[in-house]
Amino acid sequence: MTDDSGVASYADLPLADVDPLLSEMVARELTRQQRNIELIASENFTPVAVLEAVGSVLTNKYAEGLPGKRYYGGCDVVDEVEALAIERAKALYGAEHANVQPHSGSTANQAVYWAALEPGDAVLSMSQAHGGHLTHGLNVNFSGRGYTFYHYGVDRETGLIDMGEVRSQAFKCRPKLILAGASSYPREIDFASFRRIADEVGAELMVDMAHIAGLVAGGVHQSPFPHSQWVTTTTHKTLAGPRGGTVFCEAKNAARLDKAVFPGIQGGPLEHVIAGKAVCFLLAATPEFRAKQRRIVENAKALADVLLAGGLKLVSGGTDNHLLLVDFDDTEMTGRLAQELLDRVGITANKNVIPYDQRPPTITSGLRLGTPAMTTRGFGPEEMREVGRIIVETLTVKHDEAGLNRLLRRSRELTAAFPLYCDLNS
Repeated sequence: MTDDSGVASYADLPLADVDPLLSEMVARELTRQQRNIELIASENFTPVAVLEAVGSVLTNKYAEGLPGKRYYGGCDVVDEVEALAIERAKALYGAEHANVQPHSGSTANQAVYWAALEPGDAVLSMSQAHGGHLTHGLNVNFSGRGYTFYHYGVDRETGLIDMGEVRSQAFKCRPKLILAGASSYPREIDFASFRRIADEVGAELMVDMAHIAGLVAGGVHQSPFPHSQWVTTTTHKTLAGPRGGTVFCEAKNAARLDKAVFPGIQGGPLEHVIAGKAVCFLLAATPEFRAKQRRIVENAKALADVLLAGGLKLVSGGTDNHLLLVDFDDTEMTGRLAQELLDRVGITANKNVIPYDQRPPTITSGLRLGTPAMTTRGFGPEEMREVGRIIVETLTVKHDEAGLNRLLRRSRELTAAFPLYCDLNS
């Protein structure tokens, strides 16, 4: 296709015409999502309205700066879009200030470090080996290289955060910042206790609520906002929005935070993604969303009950939130093998280290399972119990190819009953 000058123009052609190879890959991924039972705790199915916003012409606009304070012209509309996302985010959580520009949860955390710390300052956070995130001080991550991290963990017997250890570590290292929040912790986090310890040692409290942001918005997990000076989150996971991050803080820290995001760690914001965040925050304020968050927790408990009844061991013995960790320590099963077997029967999950894991991270003794995506799809406790039975049969019985295929058909029957993104097939 050419314009009047004879120069090739692809502006109005669909993806299938411009790049059929990539288009076919996208179609295969859609099919995978439609057919598989998605149990990765950090994944969800975002609404079509969010997909439309993220795929909009807002992607064309550069808008360095903040609404009303841009370094480019032509930002009147995107100023409105970003201001709308900010106000909805603040209203959703009762926050004093929000910055919706971070590209990810990792950059959201980096923004807080940049705003609240100086290089080398001490931070106390949950060990990644016990459920923390790589941006909580992993030594090969920017966080571990730029700041001095100390860690707390969970009790070996209960699998619960040892608040006595948190307090002891805080008095030993005297951190400038204490970080609460995790990526693979199946129990509710007591933010009030963290704040009391932070006050005792003169530290600020930061909460990374990326995994539980939807649960907090839905009222099924205590809110960090009455207790924390800084709160970070992703907007996918339980929030079911676009992939991206958001940071909240007290009004007195607003200028520090905004400067940390730009020009501190980012350039132009992704206004099309921010538009998707605005949709996400709008939907998260609805009664339907709150009901879905309650169902996410109900589904996780139903899944946990079946796994325990089937002889599998869970870290901490169960779950309070959207995820659970299967513990294969002292067994022949590994996290990697479990992930591969479940993939064979149409269930997507991820291997995960467990507290005090003796196996390397490439193998692991744990498997992380989560219920947000399938709850969004429509699964209730009865469907999750059937998922649990399939998991137990897959991981505790040696199957030949025919046996695995029978389990696969059971998975496919479940997903077929709850169609996903039907209008995207055309």
